[in-house]
Amino acid sequence: MASSYVIGTDIGTTSTKSVLFDKAGQVIATHTIEYPLYSPKPDVAEQDPDEIFRAVVGTIKQVVALGGIGEEGVLCVSFSSAMHSVIAVDGEGRPLTRCITWADNRSAMWTERIRNEMNGHQIYLRTGTPLHPMAPLSKLVWLRNTQQDLFARAHKFVSIKEYVFHQLFSRYVIDYSIASATGMFNLSQLGWDAEALQVAGVTPERLSEPVPTTYALEGMKAEWAAEMGLPASTPFVVGASDGVLSNLGVNAIEPGTVAVTIGTSGAIRAVTDRPVTDPKGRIFCYALAENMWVIGGPVNNGGMIFRWLRDQLCAAETETAKRLGKDPYDILTEIAARVPAGADGLLFHPYLAGERAPLWDANARGSFFGLGLQHKKEHMIRAVLEGVIFNLFTVYMALEELIGHPTKIQATGGFARSELWRQMMSDIFEQEVHVPESIESSCLGAAILGLYSIGEVDSLHVVSGMMGTSHKHLPEQANVERYKELSRIYVRVSRLLTPEYKEIAAYQKKWT
Repeated sequence: MASSYVIGTDIGTTSTKSVLFDKAGQVIATHTIEYPLYSPKPDVAEQDPDEIFRAVVGTIKQVVALGGIGEEGVLCVSFSSAMHSVIAVDGEGRPLTRCITWADNRSAMWTERIRNEMNGHQIYLRTGTPLHPMAPLSKLVWLRNTQQDLFARAHKFVSIKEYVFHQLFSRYVIDYSIASATGMFNLSQLGWDAEALQVAGVTPERLSEPVPTTYALEGMKAEWAAEMGLPASTPFVVGASDGVLSNLGVNAIEPGTVAVTIGTSGAIRAVTDRPVTDPKGRIFCYALAENMWVIGGPVNNGGMIFRWLRDQLCAAETETAKRLGKDPYDILTEIAARVPAGADGLLFHPYLAGERAPLWDANARGSFFGLGLQHKKEHMIRAVLEGVIFNLFTVYMALEELIGHPTKIQATGGFARSELWRQMMSDIFEQEVHVPESIESSCLGAAILGLYSIGEVDSLHVVSGMMGTSHKHLPEQANVERYKELSRIYVRVSRLLTPEYKEIAAYQKKWT
């Protein structure tokens, strides 16, 4: 059988998904394996690297079997991965730590020291990773200062994708995209930044070899090739990070097009032809491919806020949904739709899990503002949904300052199932919003990058022929005017409360 399929594998925070595509981008088979996040304390967020490795092997094995394509049918396997993870490994490649994920907050104090005492802003301007506990730079400084023996014993510090590739090929390579999310990779030189490594206390030999996102390895270990049902010669393309590949997968790689994703968390991203960093330090800049850089901002508080609303404030509505055989989220959006845009002047700042962009403040906390006797539960529901979009809009405004006014939004993620939420985005952003048919954006992006890597397609722009649009929204002008007034108040309130976030966070740690 001639090879005519490609596998895109996405190593995510809660699960790994592999999708088997044909060369036209049609989904043939998909398989997902979940794994736990270990969080014994509020600021700890770790995973077992071997559980994740088994999930990678397992999902690839399953899509090969489900597709019924035979072992010679796969052109390549290409990878997407979550960013910012760190694993200390010994000289044999065995983990000395769990995989410390982006959500781990133990390096918060050291992040502030990097910012204030170690020339942190200048490092950011060269590396593109905002100063935050998520960054491997902060994690390494924390490890070096708090676990000296472990730090000294470590042979290398790697991300989860590097760990997987070493298991399969006995090579430590890191793609430019994941490297550019470490806070230690010089964007203009495409190599490790000398000052950042000095701050982290490591040499280049203790990190992986940086390679382009199109770099492919062959000659997989026989045992894993047999387990997956693939020839050992199958090219495994190192790929990129999940965020930048999502842009590719939804065809948001043209100038003026912005990708907005709201899953558990969220992000807003645009593509430029050169590295761009922000004098105010608000946005990231990560590599995608040659002459393609993705800039934007991630937010902690996306769909998880809707879940919090459902679980903590709307138990009665959830029970009603069960009796009616409906999705509780559908019931809640129906209730929110009874209230006019702007929730009659009630604002919600959704910082329940601290916040990355635009505040970059792990101490940020959520709040309702403007609450009056006239407000009912339906106002609170609508304000929560609007608050998530307002927060993303503040990141969007930072992007506008740097690259000009975007012309179109490609929206993806769980929120896109809600017509009300999609329309809110169009109205608050005052932009045309498109929701592509594909919900496998990171896996599709990885697959397209893989096909490009091995010469099966001559441009990443082939994605335009693989995408459809299932929904399209235009701004409703009456709503736009209401939201314009509120967005200015929303931004001012968050700035005014910023000095208080540290105080209230300290109080909560002390008394709860």
